[in-house]
Amino acid sequence: MIQAALGQHILMGLSGLALTADEKKFIIENNISGVVLFSRNVQSPEQLRELCTEIQSLRHQMSDKAPLFISIDMEGGRVARLKEPFTKWPPLKKVGDLDNSTVSFQFSYCLASELNAVGINLDYAPCVDVLTNPKNVVIGDRAVSSDFNMVAKHASALVRGLIKANVIACVKHFPGHGNTFLDSHEDLPIEDLDLKRLQEIELQPFKKAFRSRAEMCMISHILFQKIDPDYPASLSEVMIQQVLRGECRFRGLVITDDLGMKALTHKFSTEEIAVQALKAGNDLLLYCNDFEAPGIAMEALIDATANGPLNKNQIEANSKRILQFKLDKIKDPDPMPLDQALEVIHNEHHRKVAEALATGLVPEDLFKDQVES
Repeated sequence: MIQAALGQHILMGLSGLALTADEKKFIIENNISGVVLFSRNVQSPEQLRELCTEIQSLRHQMSDKAPLFISIDMEGGRVARLKEPFTKWPPLKKVGDLDNSTVSFQFSYCLASELNAVGINLDYAPCVDVLTNPKNVVIGDRAVSSDFNMVAKHASALVRGLIKANVIACVKHFPGHGNTFLDSHEDLPIEDLDLKRLQEIELQPFKKAFRSRAEMCMISHILFQKIDPDYPASLSEVMIQQVLRGECRFRGLVITDDLGMKALTHKFSTEEIAVQALKAGNDLLLYCNDFEAPGIAMEALIDATANGPLNKNQIEANSKRILQFKLDKIKDPDPMPLDQALEVIHNEHHRKVAEALATGLVPEDLFKDQVES
């Protein structure tokens, strides 16, 4: 059934601390691939674990019985949806300043361990943008460094840390958000960089991350006018098929940044965005804050598959790829027992690592957490 296949291409935001009846119904009936969590969905570790348990329980009522993606933005610093008693992690720049791959690995591993404990299986991290524009406040301290070699080296360690903690790493914001001035939440950034420049600098950390088994990549809403003058990267067949799949040889899943951002909605309708995003080659469409958009998108995608321009066979093949990815990467979908989860979240070692990083020090007993676990 094409509706179920299309549903596997969508991740959606939730409105509150528990699933509403309408959200449950929509997820089950449309075979939705997963959800993205924000601070509005988090009250406490106990509540969050219960929410993740409830989300994963829906799979038993869905046609393919596959685990759901439960995703979040947890980078550290400004981009941290989980507050105390979860560990407060410093921004990535603090990690980069120490220039120690072991530290980067442990930072990522400890952070992801707390996600895994409550049932979150996908983190939109690490940010592997190269901060080539020092006035870029959108990225700023979210970047490891302004040196692409440094970013590439630490991208590898950060990805491996997430994987070690059984959390899917999703590198972002392809093909690079480090040179922009505008915030794509508010408007469409337009870049003058050509492919040669991207190959020399911006793409290097992504390639290193892919070789380190990062198997999901988030694509940005930036218009690279010398590469595709018509569409931003997230809607561009050129950027996804030729640059990401071709030049970078990426074989994993491609996910859009939030399709409700004004970078897109100022120019395209919700229907146009959804259809073009799949046509361009994205595997997963992300809807964070517009709770009406997934329903509108589903209707547009069903129509576009029936009447063109989407290919039914391609949609079904992609759906199978997504399902197989989940079965391979999400071996144990349900959260840990509550007492075990709380031990991970209240882990004193994590706090010491975070405090050391925040003050510019290499943490002591870096591998203590892994040895004990």
